[in-house]
Amino acid sequence: MSRKPRSFFDMQFVTSSISTMLVLLLLGIVVFFVMAANNLSVYVRENIAFSILISDDMKETDILRFQKQLNKEVYVKQTTYISKAQALKEQTEAMGTDPAEFLGHNPFTASIEVKLNADYANSDSVAWIKDEIQSKNKQVIEINYPQDLLDAVNSNIRKISIVLLGLAALLTLISFALINNTIRLAVYSKRFLIHTMKLVGASWSFIRRPFLLRNMWIGILAATMADAVLIGLAYMLVHYEPDLLAVVTPGVMVVVMGAVFVFGVLITSLCALISINKYLRMKVSELYYI
Repeated sequence: MSRKPRSFFDMQFVTSSISTMLVLLLLGIVVFFVMAANNLSVYVRENIAFSILISDDMKETDILRFQKQLNKEVYVKQTTYISKAQALKEQTEAMGTDPAEFLGHNPFTASIEVKLNADYANSDSVAWIKDEIQSKNKQVIEINYPQDLLDAVNSNIRKISIVLLGLAALLTLISFALINNTIRLAVYSKRFLIHTMKLVGASWSFIRRPFLLRNMWIGILAATMADAVLIGLAYMLVHYEPDLLAVVTPGVMVVVMGAVFVFGVLITSLCALISINKYLRMKVSELYYI
């Protein structure tokens, strides 16, 4: 009676793929948060603005020319000119009363609001930028920058980054251990088949090939499923809160999906190679006692 050949995509293949997918999904979520946290830190730092207060003696045309010069600087992301009249209007709306009515004049000065590129949004760079601006234009009265807010943001960003990177490293080790156990159990069930192939003269590379190929496909399938779930979760986040597009960018998702795919294929192949070599080195008497 002929024996029916075993399917490559059997139940063991499916269960191994699903368990590996769950581990990769968890790892992908951590990588996603690491990448998103980096984008969030850039977004926050680039939206902390400082004001350059301009002397009333400076004409508006000169102020606009000064603004254009600032826009050319490498540390400037965006500038906004606020005239005396606009400043009075904004403060009147905020306070609910017009200060000019009881003071008899507009007490506010024209200003340029500057937002820095993220790389320059730190204490040392800001101190240098303030000196640079004031040295180039003597009509600058004062530069107001929320230093305490900047220091708090940078401090919190560093703490969050350290925690996320530590969590990513820990989860990578846990993922390796879980996937390794899954694959080791699958190879364990074939230990006598491996020994039989050795007895008939099959080379180690010939014995390894089907196991490596099978587990590589497990990694590919698991990573593809994990990536599909991650894309779905990202789409739900952005659909629920469109402003998150500034943090959950296509670049972030490409990096996350690539990391999950590469890790899935490499880890399953490496774990399979380690397990197979272990049983290839064993003698037949040892196979009964493990």
